[in-house]
This record gives sequence, C-alpha cells and structure tokens, in this order.
Amino acid sequence: MTTYAVGDIQGCLEPLKRLLDELDFSPDRDQLWSVGDVVNRGPQSLATLRFVKSLGPAFRMVLGNHDLHLLASARGYRQPTPKDTLDDVLAAHDAPQLLDWLQSQPLLIYDQGYVMTHAGLPPQWSLATAVARAKEVENALSGPEASLFFAHMYGNKPALWDDQLKAPERWRVITNYFTRMRFCTAQGELELHCKLGPGQGPEGFAPWYAHPNRKTAGQKLIFGHWAALDGQACGADLFPLDTGCVWGKRLRILNFDTGAYHHWDCGS
Repeated sequence: MTTYAVGDIQGCLEPLKRLLDELDFSPDRDQLWSVGDVVNRGPQSLATLRFVKSLGPAFRMVLGNHDLHLLASARGYRQPTPKDTLDDVLAAHDAPQLLDWLQSQPLLIYDQGYVMTHAGLPPQWSLATAVARAKEVENALSGPEASLFFAHMYGNKPALWDDQLKAPERWRVITNYFTRMRFCTAQGELELHCKLGPGQGPEGFAPWYAHPNRKTAGQKLIFGHWAALDGQACGADLFPLDTGCVWGKRLRILNFDTGAYHHWDCGS
C-alpha cells in the first residue's frame, strides 16, 4: 500500500484523475489524502466531490475554507459569490448525501507520522493543543450546534487565540487558523488579508511556519491553501501541496513512502 497526499483540487477533476493514473493509484490497494478545498473555482466541483466520496475508505481529507463555504452556502448562511462554481453541487439530486459526507470530515488528521491541515498550525500551539482545538470544531459540525457554527463562521476577528474565548467566536478563530492562515505573529495573531508570497507579507507578520519558536517544529506537516507559495521549500518536515492547479499551474501529489512530489501541468 502507498499513501499519497494531494494539494488543493478545487474542482479540477481531470488533472487529478490523470495524475492518479500516472501513479497507478488503486483504491483497493492505496490511500489518497487531500489537504481540502476539493471544490470551488474549478470546472467540476460536483464530479470531484462524487469521485473522492466514491473512493470510500481509500480517501481521507481535511476541510478547507472553500469546502466550508460550500457547506455554509448550502445550509443557507451565505450566498455564493460570482467567483464560485458551486451551482452544480447545490442543484444535484444527491446533494444532501454529498454535503452530509463533506460536513463529517475533520479539520486535522494525525496518522502515519504526518499531521495534515488545510492551512497549517499556529506557532503557539503544540500538536496536542491543535488536535484538541480541531476536535472542538469537528464536534460542533457533527452536532446540533452546526447551525450556530455556520451562522457565525465568517469574519477575521478574533485575530488571536485566547483560552477564555467562548463559542461561536472560539470556533471562528480555530477555523481561521486551520483553513485561512498564511501570515501571523509569533504569538499567533492572524493577518488574513494578504495572499501574496511569503516574502511579501505585511510588516510585523511572517509566514506561520517561519517563526523560530513554533511548537510543532520537527513534526511532519502537510498543508495546502497558499497558492502564492507555489510549493516552494519552506523548511524541513514541511510539505506544501498547493501549487495553483485551479490557476493553470500544477497539481501536486506527495508520495509518503519516497517523499517525492509528482505533478500534473494543469495548463495543458
């Protein structure tokens, strides 16, 4: 068995299928992890969602910001924007089953010596703390508080974690760390406006992974979300997988056994 992890698919199903064919991926034998954002902005959100769900136990994913946006839109808490490509999912006959399955996915996976989240881990959290915080949101999504979660999910504040925070603000900052973070301070204060590359952030902020006292340094960490990073090396034990497929660049897959990256040119 080989385990692979794939970057942000965002409805780009054909590049995913071609790359899996090239790797001779078999759901009967292998496993595919996804860093989230399986839908939106690309041309085949519905087909992608159906495909990854059809892989059954061979597929594991964490929720990304676009996946949560789809769920919030479907549950009536957000109107799709002109940039969204979610209409086919929302109108599908099997939408209830697909959305319930999507909503059951975690924010964090820790297995086989790897941690995977969509955007990363804030520097001030240990792995044990991150696992516990992810579980808080996962419990909200899987229970009667899901409506309260989606009603208050959007927003950039609070920008900094505080143990005294109460839901729903508590859930919001946890979700922003796991699904939207790029730049922050060493204390974990978020800057959620800048989407530029790592050397172009606002003064006083640095990429979340670059802080020297990051508590999860040394932990193998898989993440996506940051297309402007373009998969460039950002430190030992860090595996950035968003290489901008939806923007006509590449789709990236990591082979756990070899540590090698494989790519498909999404502009071809």
